[in-house]
Amino acid sequence: MTDPISTHAGGSLFTTHARLPNGWQPDVLLQWDEHGTLATVRSHTSADTLKTIPQLQRAHGPILAGMPNLHSHAFQSAMSGLTEYRAQAADSFWSWRDLMYRFAARISPESMAAIAHWLYIEMLKAGYTSVCEFHYIHHQPGGERYVQPAEMSQRLADAAEQAGMGLTLLPVLYQYSGFGAQAPREDQQRFLNTPEQLLALLEDLRRSHPETVRRRYGVAPHSLRAVSGATLTELLKGMDRHFPGAPIHIHIAEQMAEVEACVASEGARPVRWLLDHFAVDQRWCLVHATHVDAGETQSLARSGAVTGLCLTTEANLGDGIFPTHDYLMADGRFGLGSDSHIGLDWRSELRLLEYGQRLTRHERNVLASAQHAQVADRLFDAATQGGAQASGRAVGSLALGRQADFMVLDPDHPHLAEQHPDAWLSGMVFSERSETPIRDVYVAGARLVHDRRHRDEEQAYARYRQALSKLLQ
Repeated sequence: MTDPISTHAGGSLFTTHARLPNGWQPDVLLQWDEHGTLATVRSHTSADTLKTIPQLQRAHGPILAGMPNLHSHAFQSAMSGLTEYRAQAADSFWSWRDLMYRFAARISPESMAAIAHWLYIEMLKAGYTSVCEFHYIHHQPGGERYVQPAEMSQRLADAAEQAGMGLTLLPVLYQYSGFGAQAPREDQQRFLNTPEQLLALLEDLRRSHPETVRRRYGVAPHSLRAVSGATLTELLKGMDRHFPGAPIHIHIAEQMAEVEACVASEGARPVRWLLDHFAVDQRWCLVHATHVDAGETQSLARSGAVTGLCLTTEANLGDGIFPTHDYLMADGRFGLGSDSHIGLDWRSELRLLEYGQRLTRHERNVLASAQHAQVADRLFDAATQGGAQASGRAVGSLALGRQADFMVLDPDHPHLAEQHPDAWLSGMVFSERSETPIRDVYVAGARLVHDRRHRDEEQAYARYRQALSKLLQ
């Protein structure tokens, strides 16, 4: 690399190895400006050059770009383990949802703040450096508005700010309980807004918590069963007026029952209907999209949208397996989400992504390609790029103009020690032994995790436990 040395007031870090867009490179110098934006990314840096840089810091191990987490329901992280029993003769996503609604009814602004703060700290320790929060608990139990309608959204923005997490906040439009504009259930009242009300909430949120390099806003029509074509059109027109280019995320085709209901009501499968009726493009993230046929797979790949895959949650709920091999063969884009947070490790998500294909195709290294013989490397690159696109923020890569979001690995960890750099990601993804190899984590140039501990860990965990105690009484 021949990028010039930065003169901006920010920070500098040197490492013996970093994974850049062209793979692992030696002797890499990273410099960022006062906003945390990378101004220098230079490999093969000479010792003489390093001597000219004042207050240069040296990393204690190899560096990887931070992983964007493109799908999160923060409050659900406090439910882990509470639904792992058979609630009825045929247990499924829909019976799980009933239990989740009961839990959601108890969430207060204070408990939302405590749960999200601790969750975002856990994410950072796992190497997730930004999150797309798909947020739908807007109102008081029963549906009454808070005095400040954006109260719950503000608590999430504050939690991300306190933890240091990059955030794309996606308030959810939720109106109906099923296709054909069915009336909402009593236990869905906290979620409900009209497009006009949701846009007003977003405007209030932008005034109280302005967008920054670490914070951006988008919108999430919950699903085709929870909005109509007319109200989705109204929402998107409003977003084009007030938040042009903002990310748009939607749950779609997660369950076969949802697909069948869409066919019965709308005459088409969900992904096909959406692609045929709306200009789905790079702004869009279709979360799950688990049940797509061959034609939908090809069309979704051509659209330029990102498919949001949440492997640990999809496995936990019994959703199904996305046709990843065929989708990637068509140059489709994807990113990773931890969704309900029963798992909080991008390495597990990538491992399950590959293993699902191995189990259905009876092959190994299914998701390798002619350009990427190493499965883990191909999937890591695709997930960081897709996650960055879905977040609508300049993250996901150690490149000029991107945020200085990255993780520093422990060179003495069993998955890395004595290995060639080309094997590092494979060892991290496909081996589950030992503690995390992620030692330090930086967001916008600020070191938030040092030697596997976050700066606010003890206080945040204490508040989380207090909140959980009240919720579970």
